[in-house]
Amino acid sequence: METKLIIRIDKSTKQKFSKIARTEGKTASTKVRELVSSYIEENDFSRVIGDIWDRTAKRLKKKGYTEKDVKDAIKSVRASK
Repeated sequence: METKLIIRIDKSTKQKFSKIARTEGKTASTKVRELVSSYIEENDFSRVIGDIWDRTAKRLKKKGYTEKDVKDAIKSVRASK
C-alpha cells in the first residue's frame, strides 16, 4: 500500500530538482522514492546487524559449532559476570 510523504522545500530547489529528475527521464516523485530507498538501504542498522549475524552463523557452522554450543557459550559468559 502506498502512502504520501509531504515535504516542504523552497520553489527554486523544487524547480532545480524536477529539472534534474527530468534529465534522467524520471519524475520528481520517482527520484525522491529512489533516494529514500537508497537512504534506507544504506542506513538500515537492523539489516547490517542481520548480515553480520548471518555471516557469523555461517562461519561457526563451517567450524562445526552448533546452536547449542553458542547458547552454552553465552550462558557461560553471562554467568561469569
